[in-house]
Amino acid sequence: MTWLNIMRTAVQGITSNKLRSALTMTGIIIGVASVIAMLALGNGARQEVESSFRFLGSDEIEIGMEQALEDGEMKPKGKLLSFADGLEMAANVPLVDRVEMTVTGYGKARNGRFVADITATGAMADALPGLAQKNQTQPLGWPDGQPLTNEAFLANGRFFTPAEVAGGAEVCVLAHKTALDLFAGDDPVGETIWLNRQRCQVIGVLRELESTDPRERYGSTNINEGLYLPISTAVTHLFAEEPAVGITAHVRDEAQMETAKEQIKSYLRQRHNIVPDGEGTYADDFFLTTRQDVLGARLEAARTFSLLLAAMATVSLVVGGIGIMNVMLVSVTERTREIGVRMAIGARRRDLIRHFLLEAMLISALGGVLGTAVGILAIPLAAQLNGSPALLQPNSIPLAFGVALLTGVVFGLYPAVRAAHLKPIDALRYE
Repeated sequence: MTWLNIMRTAVQGITSNKLRSALTMTGIIIGVASVIAMLALGNGARQEVESSFRFLGSDEIEIGMEQALEDGEMKPKGKLLSFADGLEMAANVPLVDRVEMTVTGYGKARNGRFVADITATGAMADALPGLAQKNQTQPLGWPDGQPLTNEAFLANGRFFTPAEVAGGAEVCVLAHKTALDLFAGDDPVGETIWLNRQRCQVIGVLRELESTDPRERYGSTNINEGLYLPISTAVTHLFAEEPAVGITAHVRDEAQMETAKEQIKSYLRQRHNIVPDGEGTYADDFFLTTRQDVLGARLEAARTFSLLLAAMATVSLVVGGIGIMNVMLVSVTERTREIGVRMAIGARRRDLIRHFLLEAMLISALGGVLGTAVGILAIPLAAQLNGSPALLQPNSIPLAFGVALLTGVVFGLYPAVRAAHLKPIDALRYE
């Protein structure tokens, strides 16, 4: 028999019992749709992990303060991370190129009769470039894909300089909403406000900002409230006692990240008078975090989640494959006399194998096409029910379709071989 005749006979076998073929196909449709939807959820989980920590640059080491529960409150385990710790780090740690520091305080800002409760952030002079580089916030309505610049964040005036940070200048930059609250729409640049009874000259105003993540844009206006001032000024004027600061070290060579971490540990241990115990173990009152540290564990968890979802989808396909095998075995039994006749007039075993195998593959292929369409349509619903994003990778579609075809081959092979090995005389006698 030619391939064309085999194809025609296989199509006739499928269409002769449309309901049975459709029900058999349903298992493959569900399996393929599950594979596509589950792969999309797994990819979305990995992307969400990566985007959650996009603010951590590949050359950055974040330094935090260890805390312990004491009398029902979280308190520092040892010395605070101080402004002086960060200020002298670049000069004393060979692999550290530069250091960013921030400190946050709360207070009242006043301009005449206008008063606002605000969050004041003490920062370095490169805080504005840091906003652009970390890509967490952007000016309201900023075009997608357009690179962010330092100037894009300023509506008026300027940001403070390294000299002003070093000298503890009494200057500040207002967030958009805070400027409106204190000046009622007037230009605040050059004016003086009072922050916790300290004078502060306004040198700039930020534009109205929004999160780069659309899911975080609604229900929160915090990024448009508060003000920035030099960290040296904040440490001196905002706090009654020396505050803990957040420190981020930028490493000169990313390939030597582990060495840089050891150098930072050695530097901080010396400053905090931390010595090893009898077993040579250090009870550090700080911890170091890199992008790889955070992403490694989270991505491993996301990968495990993806494998679990893929396993669940594979079970659906196996169930669909068993359905194909069952229906094909029933079909072989019903068509035993037909098989006997075909073998009697010269049909070879390989022709019968091709015929029943092709029949199983056609059911799988059609189920794969419909399952792909159902899976793509089901992705938004799956993402909504799971409460997480879903990302369809282009290679997921041929992968799912290929698995569907393979299912047809694997589960259709045994019925095809069984049909081919029937004895013609016994098949002709079958009632």
